[in-house]
Amino acid sequence: MPNNHAALASLPSNLIKNQWLPIPGNAIVSTMPANPSQVIWSGSSSVEAVEQAIRSAREVLPAWSRTPIEDRIKVLRRFQEIAQSKVEELGELISDETGKAQWESKAEAGLVPGKVDITLEEGEFSGRHRVSNFSFPLNDSKNARCLFKPHGVMAVVGPFNFPAHLPNGHIIPALLTGNTIVFKPSDKTPAVGQFIAEMYQQALEDCGAPAGVFNMVQGAVDESIALCSSDQVDGVLFTGSWAAGRAITQANLDQPGKIIALEMGGNNPAIVMPDADLYQAVVEVTRCAFNTTGQRCTSTRRLIVHEDIADNVIPAIVKAASNLTIGDPSAPEPVFMGPIISEEAREQVFAFERKVVEAGGRLLLESTSLPNHEGWYCTPSIIEVPEFTLGVDDCGCDEEVFGPLLRITTVKSLDEAIQQANATRYGLSASIFTADKESQERFVAECRAGCLNINCGTAGASSKLPFGGLGYSGNHRPAGAFALDYTAYPVASMEETGDACLIPNGMRVERDWIG
Repeated sequence: MPNNHAALASLPSNLIKNQWLPIPGNAIVSTMPANPSQVIWSGSSSVEAVEQAIRSAREVLPAWSRTPIEDRIKVLRRFQEIAQSKVEELGELISDETGKAQWESKAEAGLVPGKVDITLEEGEFSGRHRVSNFSFPLNDSKNARCLFKPHGVMAVVGPFNFPAHLPNGHIIPALLTGNTIVFKPSDKTPAVGQFIAEMYQQALEDCGAPAGVFNMVQGAVDESIALCSSDQVDGVLFTGSWAAGRAITQANLDQPGKIIALEMGGNNPAIVMPDADLYQAVVEVTRCAFNTTGQRCTSTRRLIVHEDIADNVIPAIVKAASNLTIGDPSAPEPVFMGPIISEEAREQVFAFERKVVEAGGRLLLESTSLPNHEGWYCTPSIIEVPEFTLGVDDCGCDEEVFGPLLRITTVKSLDEAIQQANATRYGLSASIFTADKESQERFVAECRAGCLNINCGTAGASSKLPFGGLGYSGNHRPAGAFALDYTAYPVASMEETGDACLIPNGMRVERDWIG
């Protein structure tokens, strides 16, 4: 049985100090969600490989951090050229390994080279502007400077849902500011991770960069723990679940100097008020609840509808969800939604649906597998609940389920709608649909989330804006256009250019004491 995808140049391997080191075995097996009998990638990594990769990144750090920024930019531009030439290949690989529809996978692949332009952009609103050195005089002979220095060795831990775009959004800014990288892809998408690593390896080699600037190790839980908790790693840039982000935080309690940037998902609400464009609201809510098979951090999980329009909006969303085209991502006809990532993920959707219904939810649309399809397909689920709460066992419980499941409740007022939107420990994304400016302003002022949208859905974000959340969603280190901010730290420096020195009261030093 083949164990590597045709898009990959190497057999399943780790990349350490610019060398591809094969890792045969089956500790990690990635199969095609649309056709689970087809193996995409398989291999067996180790904690020892993680330690080797960290040493590689640590050894080359002085040379890379002192490399002129113009030369680091050349590497990123070369990576951009390579990634642009491989958009089609990468898009197909993403689709094969994640089950995402082709249109989504190719869009993600296009974001990879595009991140270079966004990172290198200069100007008042750019990330480079915020991490640029500056200086000014303190007096006639003393100058002040602020320098930005790289943190050092950065661990980048990638997710499966955007296995190329999201880790790449950490890697490019970190390389620009002079950090070295140890990248660990999700164990659900190792092939995409290796494809990304192959492009970086080629770019660095083509530009004559020192070996070890970018390293990649495959792995699962043990390798992640070894990487994220190592005292030889200076930063952890993570996208994934709240449980994993909590574990990373806990593992580093005795390393307060380590930069930890966490993006951990959401239980995202959308509010629809009576004065909204209801067609627009139905389209956006349906799209954002179910695209990527509900496997986006920003997917709409909770819908809050004013009771005056509930009879119009809710049946329309149920009908729209019932009419989504679900099928093989590689099918010639347009497909909105492919399979979910794994059998386990599908069972979690089915189990949560049962839990919510048993706790009092009213099932409006049941999630089922697709007949005559062997892949991990599940249709949309929609459940009406009395209210959203911070509980554990009630039908409105504050739980993120990574799949195509939407819960709906109705409210009597904007006050109640905002209260229901905030009934979560997460805080990544939220939307409101209303034409009233005062309601829009209240929503922005009172709703707790890092991404607040008006008359557009919760899923999707501009790469020119920050991306991150509060509470269980993040630790106030947004990615997106603000990724550069957590890849370098400011250093204050003062320089005396004359012979001035301060003699305070009670101190005496004579020049002739020096001889």
